[in-house]
Amino acid sequence: MVNEPPDVPPRRRIRPTRRGRLVLIIGAVLLLAGAAAVLVPLLTREPETEQPRTLVIPEGWRASQVYVAADKALDEPVGTTEQAVATADLPLPAEAKGNPEGYLFPATYPISSGTTAQSLLRYMVDTAVSRFGADHITAGARSNRVTVYQMVTIAGIVQAEADTESDMGKVARVVHNRLDRGMPLQMDSTLNYAMNRSTLDTTTGDTKIDSPYNSYERKGLPPTPIGNPGEQAMAAAISPTPGPWLYFVTVAPGDTRFTDDYAEQQRNVAEFNRRRRDAGNG
Repeated sequence: MVNEPPDVPPRRRIRPTRRGRLVLIIGAVLLLAGAAAVLVPLLTREPETEQPRTLVIPEGWRASQVYVAADKALDEPVGTTEQAVATADLPLPAEAKGNPEGYLFPATYPISSGTTAQSLLRYMVDTAVSRFGADHITAGARSNRVTVYQMVTIAGIVQAEADTESDMGKVARVVHNRLDRGMPLQMDSTLNYAMNRSTLDTTTGDTKIDSPYNSYERKGLPPTPIGNPGEQAMAAAISPTPGPWLYFVTVAPGDTRFTDDYAEQQRNVAEFNRRRRDAGNG
């Protein structure tokens, strides 16, 4: 115990008056009430904030890939998101006939405990409708004498076929040139979509399959987009690079060759096949 110095005068005992006692009592009550007010929030504290989650949809993914990824992100049984398309009331263009392919916009989407398959699909389609409804896109579709939905279809092909972003404008030009001349598009990407695969190996038998997505046998655009394009592919579809090209082939990564000469295209394809064989033998 620490004693006070001896020169400190003794303290007087203070006896509160009746009024003073009343003030002390009231103060004590208020102090207790204040303490209770502090305790209540502690006792009723909100649960910890939910950890944010996201779903990333890459450019070019098909609807089937989006459905699988969404089911996983939502922790739902496989097939839940695909089945939700019928009840999600999606604001798709009439041309889509209820099929959201091409309108599941590539982006990063927040996922919370309240997110449902229907709300997630609406978020994606709302984003696509907003982006694809921009003035420059509708004007670009008109200048190319196609609808916005057809422009999305072209962009989907560009997204699937272009080896690099810099090639997108040239691929788009090949698509437009072939459409303008009434030529079949002859795009392997449409065959891959019909056959639910992704490959560089297309056989003569593949080009004979009976499918509206067989752009070797059928002229014009496929009936729907073949994937969900990003903004770069859409920009290329609207404003393709000027050029006469009708053919292209990616001979090696980063080496896509464009030409309007069929004989040159055949030589390029032969080089592509030779490189593939050499790589296989190595």
